[in-house]
Amino acid sequence: MGAMLVGAVLNIIGDPVAIFVLDMGIKGAAYATILGQFVSFCICAAYLTRSKAFRISPASFRPDPALLKQVMALGASSLLTQLSIVVITVINNILLVKYGAVSAYGADIPLAAFVVIMKLFQIVLNIAIGIAAGAQPIVGYNYGAKKFKRVRELLGLIIKWTAIVCLICTVLFEVFPLFFIQMFGADGELYTQFAVQCLRIYLSLILFTCVQKVCAIFLQSIGHAKAAAPLSILRDVLLIVFSIAAPMVWGVTGIFWAAPIADVLAVAVTAVVMLRLWNLLKAEDGQPAEGKSVLQQSRPGVIITIAREHGTAGKKIGQLVAQKLGVPCYYKEMTALAAQESGLAKEFISGINSDENAIMRELYLSTSAVQQAVIAQAKAINMIADQGSCVIIGRAADYVLRNRENVARIFIHAPKDYRVKKVMEMYGDTEQEGKKSIARSDSARGTYYKSISGHVWGDPHQYELSVDSSIGPEKTAELICGYVSHI
Repeated sequence: MGAMLVGAVLNIIGDPVAIFVLDMGIKGAAYATILGQFVSFCICAAYLTRSKAFRISPASFRPDPALLKQVMALGASSLLTQLSIVVITVINNILLVKYGAVSAYGADIPLAAFVVIMKLFQIVLNIAIGIAAGAQPIVGYNYGAKKFKRVRELLGLIIKWTAIVCLICTVLFEVFPLFFIQMFGADGELYTQFAVQCLRIYLSLILFTCVQKVCAIFLQSIGHAKAAAPLSILRDVLLIVFSIAAPMVWGVTGIFWAAPIADVLAVAVTAVVMLRLWNLLKAEDGQPAEGKSVLQQSRPGVIITIAREHGTAGKKIGQLVAQKLGVPCYYKEMTALAAQESGLAKEFISGINSDENAIMRELYLSTSAVQQAVIAQAKAINMIADQGSCVIIGRAADYVLRNRENVARIFIHAPKDYRVKKVMEMYGDTEQEGKKSIARSDSARGTYYKSISGHVWGDPHQYELSVDSSIGPEKTAELICGYVSHI
């Protein structure tokens, strides 16, 4: 924030100094902008070199497609919002020139008025987005902890303060429109008349615009990516449609009437989505995890991590290996321990790599609530490994423990027909249901693994031993024990 403020202040002061004192004209304003940006860059660069948590090296600047994909997923909603603003601006500029040219105002007046109005619109919208974005980590954490009452309270606070800011701005815009127009200069009575009228029209329902946008950000912060992304651009899509249609009826001012029309429709759809969410959040808060520790003391020795395809009986094989070696086996116990350490609900942690979020899964995995769960799980896995020899099933334990010695990383696979039969036996699925279940589950596990490691799940190069379990659970367990005995 300091870096951004310093750059902004330098730009604000530098503009009049360069333009009027140094008599450099518009070129001076450009130099002032560059100076502000350069100083902000230097402050950020200096900060990065002083971090105690990480070190920047030449390798840090090498593009990593896996990491870039995660970053882009997290910013998808904001990216769509910014792109839609650009598209709206371009389309409206074209329409304003077209319809303004055949009106009493000419092509220049509507275009100039629109620029001023959009500046005011963006200032208010950015304040609302700042409120919602600032609340994201708090919302995400409480949602992950199943503290739904707190989540509802946070939603109420976000909407309340957004509404307060927007209502104040709306009153100011409607009562003193001329003041805001003249802040950017006034070029004749005709321009002032048109700009005042259109400012009142375009910004009349900015409250709806901001509430709709902050609701989309709120949905993203709790992992509801399927609803967040469409809602983030809903108003803008509607605005584009009505910006094209409205001037056919009302002429050049119709372009400005498109905004309140789009606002009403967008907030109506958003209200339906948020009411459904509100009802879901009325469930009682998740109870904290039991205080009893799931950790079991063990002897020094090999830690065995087991990753497995769905339908390979990997969990049973892991339990058999643990029995044969006389060491603890951890599966669901990891989520209980992670819940104890983090305060997140055990059910939430357990479900982060399930197949329930198939659509836009990578965006879901990048949300703050899920990242809290991932960190808690990694801590739990390391605590388990500290106790001594054991078997850990799933949860990307092979990657989490990658820097430890005495770790045997096992991957269990099997032919698809064998796995389908196993799924049919275990869950009572039909053959078609079994195939779909395997595809969904394997996809979920693969995406989860790649999201935290950047590696391909099931790649044999990631494991010391890859086993085909179609020889049977007992024989597979014996094979793994035989391998471990030689480590």
